[in-house]
Formats: sequence, structure tokens, C-alpha cells
Amino acid sequence: MTVRPATSKTAVVIRHILFENLGLFEPVLTAGGYGVTYLDLDSDDVSTLDALAPDLLIVLGGPVGVYENDAYPYLSQERRILAARLAKERPTLGICLGAQQIAATLGANVAPMGHKEIGFGPVSLTDAGRVGPLRHLEGIPVLHWHGDAFRIPDGAENIGATELCDTQGFSIGSNILALQFHPEVDASAGIERWLTGHAVELTSSGIDPRTLREQARSIPANARIAAGKMMEEWLAQIA
Repeated sequence: MTVRPATSKTAVVIRHILFENLGLFEPVLTAGGYGVTYLDLDSDDVSTLDALAPDLLIVLGGPVGVYENDAYPYLSQERRILAARLAKERPTLGICLGAQQIAATLGANVAPMGHKEIGFGPVSLTDAGRVGPLRHLEGIPVLHWHGDAFRIPDGAENIGATELCDTQGFSIGSNILALQFHPEVDASAGIERWLTGHAVELTSSGIDPRTLREQARSIPANARIAAGKMMEEWLAQIA
């Protein structure tokens, strides 16, 4: 367990693989007065987490499917935690697998798309997306890395789409946010770990890591600023 210095608010982060971390979001959380605690699957028992205790829960990405409960029992444990938080509308953010976990907890279908969406590109925001924190990402290339997709849960608002996936995120009120894509990834400082850590998936998908590396190098500097503003605004609006 990695614990940051205690502050006035607590953020617990469920991390499935080490290089898929908070990235650009961590300094925003720290500046916002949050003490960040990572729960890592290889060293921490997720089932012991008091679901309602953290001021904020963030569930990050990972290379498994929400339907693989028998192979990865922690998926069911996470959904029990999410169910308790969502029932009380406690502030919760899911990214990629984390977003799929929120969708599944709310009864929405999550299944393979039949193709991969891997690479950098912008998200086309819906009207609901443009009036919230996601508006800072309008036209900004973000990292996509998934083969599964969720349906939008009942009562949630679809906030974005791409050509390869028409459900890129959803929100419920001001406290629940689920993002299929990865705005937290700093393309200028960390993509190499993704290319190496997911090398088998890239090979099986016929994707050349050199292409992704070149995409990362072309991402404008304002992408980092946009991601920070998005997170800062979302933190400011949660109850």
C-alpha cells in the first residue's frame, strides 16, 4: 500500500497494474487537499476497504474483462464496494476497466466490441459532455486502450463517443463519473511503459508500437493542461 501524507480529504485508488496510475490527475488531487492511498492487487486486500469511508474512490484500468469473475475474484469484490458507494451517491470515478465496473454494477451490459480501440484521438462530446468538466477535453487527443465497451446505465448521461465506440463515458449527477478513455495519461512521460506492459496485446491486435510512440510525440502540450483542468473542475463540483 502506497500512502501519501494525510490531508483534509481522502482519495482511495484501486490500481490493477502499476503503470496504469493516476498520472496527470495525482498532482490535481494533491493540490485539492486529498491524501492519496493506492490499493494494489498484489499487496492489498481490496475486500477490506470500507466502501463509504473515502471521500473519493477511483478505480483505474486493467487488461481484464468485468465478466471474468471466476479468473479474477477481485472484480466481484470491487463491484460490491461500488454498489455500496453508488447507492449513497458517494464521489466515485472510474477509468477504462473502472468505468466498465461502474456500468456493470449499475446493471448495464459490458461486452467485447469485436475490435480494439488503441491509440490517441479526440472524443466527440455530447451536449451533456460539453456543459461539464469534460468540455476542457474538446478536440484534445486522449489515449484509448480497450476492447470491451459498456452500455449507458439507466439514469446516466452519455457524455462522449468516437467512431469506434459510441459510449466513451457517462455521468450520474455531479458525483459519479465513468470514462472509457484515459485522460490521465501523460503522453510525454509514460507511454513507453504502456507499450511494453501491453506488448502481447499490441502484437495480437496487429498494432505497431512505433505508431503509438509517434502519436504520443505529436500530442500538443496543452493536452496536459486540459486534463488537469478537467479533473480540477470535477473535484470542485462533487458533493
